[in-house]
Amino acid sequence: MLNKIAPPHLAESWDNAGLQVGDPGQEVSGVMVALEATEHTVESALASSCNLLVTHHPLIFKPLASISAATPQGRLIKRAFSAGLNIFSIHTSYDIAGDGLNDVLAAALGLQQLRALKPVSTQELVKLVVFVPADHLEPLRQALVPWTVQQGAYCGCSFAASGEGTFTPLEGARPFIGSIGMAERVAEQRLELLLDRSNLSRAIKALMATHPYQEPAFDIYPLLNQGRIHSLGRIGTLASPMRLAEFSAMTARTLSTQTLRYVGDPCRILRTVAICSGSGASLLRDSLRAGVDALVTGDVKYHEAREAEEQGIALVDAGHFATEIIMTDAVAGRLRQMLDLAGHTACGVEVCRMERDPFHLIPPT
Repeated sequence: MLNKIAPPHLAESWDNAGLQVGDPGQEVSGVMVALEATEHTVESALASSCNLLVTHHPLIFKPLASISAATPQGRLIKRAFSAGLNIFSIHTSYDIAGDGLNDVLAAALGLQQLRALKPVSTQELVKLVVFVPADHLEPLRQALVPWTVQQGAYCGCSFAASGEGTFTPLEGARPFIGSIGMAERVAEQRLELLLDRSNLSRAIKALMATHPYQEPAFDIYPLLNQGRIHSLGRIGTLASPMRLAEFSAMTARTLSTQTLRYVGDPCRILRTVAICSGSGASLLRDSLRAGVDALVTGDVKYHEAREAEEQGIALVDAGHFATEIIMTDAVAGRLRQMLDLAGHTACGVEVCRMERDPFHLIPPT
């Protein structure tokens, strides 16, 4: 389920997402979602009887030469292992994924008509066509629909048409319909579904487990249709133009941050806005090329602010923490929905409410 929310193949090459600590064969009884694995979030998960902690930031980011309880990281790893707590990270894969962190941030800021800021790949689409007896159509459709791609604002799309299948079972066959050596004609349905190629093997596994035939007939067609563009960041349009000062104040309220800074004329009118959660000032020039009015991100350095000022683009530094902590509710909500649909209602999902921005603001005297 986590790999569906944040497909691993979307992660940046330098990233280290996925299972950080734990046993992939362990049964999950409770989930907590947090921005990162710290002493507080680990203890919060254990206190809530959760044995899976899902984080955005990886606990293990660079290769480790040793694991020592003399270091904060080593103590966390030791504590997690000894308590049976698994830690799983969805990092840049979730930043880039459709309906991922940047889409959550865009929705929070009221951006519409979203498009890619910096494309990194394009979704590869395939069509799966399978032939099934008419009275087994719905079970097969329900098994395959979870692997279909969302088409615009629609999900669970499929197509079925009636036809006739013919076959003759040979010696050694175990036919679901018919007898050895006898030609058969069966009323069948042709079921068509659109898939992301990365999900094809999972869909075929579901097909083989659900289809009544010993040898199901199916076809896989590569498509030239353009799939979703996977991108670092998003560009969107404001519902109505706003002054930079007004937009910045709205962003600070929405993200509940007191440390927001912005670069540019406070009275500048904004219509199109680029966003990149976390540290995205490196996308400043991509934002310039796209002709947007402002870029919202975090961790802006002095010289990046000066460059934005000189290039005439507004820059809103809402902070690394504030632009990413919103992932906790979003991921928890999707996991609850997926678990409910799969019938795993006994596995609860909680959000860690203890995390705070490490930076404090000193009010002016």
